[in-house]
Amino acid sequence: MIHIGVGGWDFDPWRGTFYPPGLAKTKQLEYSGQQLGATEINATFYKLQKPETFAKWAAAVPDGFKFAVKASRFCTNRKNLGDAAESIGRFCGQGFTELGDKLGPILWQLANTKKFNAEEIRDFLMLLPAAQDGVKLHHAIEPRHESFRDRAFIAQARAANVAIVMADHETYPQIADLTADFVYSRLQRTRAEEPLGYADADLDRWAGVAKGWAKGEGPTGLSYISEAPAPLQPRDVFAFVIAGEKARNPLAAKALIERVRA
Repeated sequence: MIHIGVGGWDFDPWRGTFYPPGLAKTKQLEYSGQQLGATEINATFYKLQKPETFAKWAAAVPDGFKFAVKASRFCTNRKNLGDAAESIGRFCGQGFTELGDKLGPILWQLANTKKFNAEEIRDFLMLLPAAQDGVKLHHAIEPRHESFRDRAFIAQARAANVAIVMADHETYPQIADLTADFVYSRLQRTRAEEPLGYADADLDRWAGVAKGWAKGEGPTGLSYISEAPAPLQPRDVFAFVIAGEKARNPLAAKALIERVRA
């Protein structure tokens, strides 16, 4: 499956452009669920949520929709990631399993100042739980420092079955190596001068890349680090149009969905 979406669902510039005029804010998630295939929950980065909140969100969207849950900053913004066990336990125990089968991957986003240290990252990956409340968890890690372009990091992520976020960004490193049984990408170059955020050719390209990932391929034209190929196997794909010119992101996501389905 290919799940395409944006970050969050409450952003005023989307009202009247993505959301129909007059749509109540309480209906925005429901509408987003009808138009897109996924969303990143950003609120969990700042504070814990209640189990009933996750259950309410799950009830608002149709079957097949997925929520990626962004991990708490108290887990990832620290001097030594290997010391995050208590924070990770608190984050994973907040009740996001109430999303049920609409729970997608957990996104562990590192600070852009965090440099790769093989021992630290090994210890951190070992802390990520395989399951919570009897529900299998899928983890994606997003490094934002060039030092992570290291074959040792690729090997560690593969050993842990943790996806490395494939970033399309001006400054963050692009690491396209497939390291898990799913793919997580964040497309962050939408522009105001493009009506759909990305130019048509770029949308066509990313749709083709997503289809390739779903088939198990490592598409050409991306930046790879390891010389060891990943197993050729079909993978679920999560692609989020996020950051950049945020006002354009839902339109870009819809355009990608149309191209993937064509």
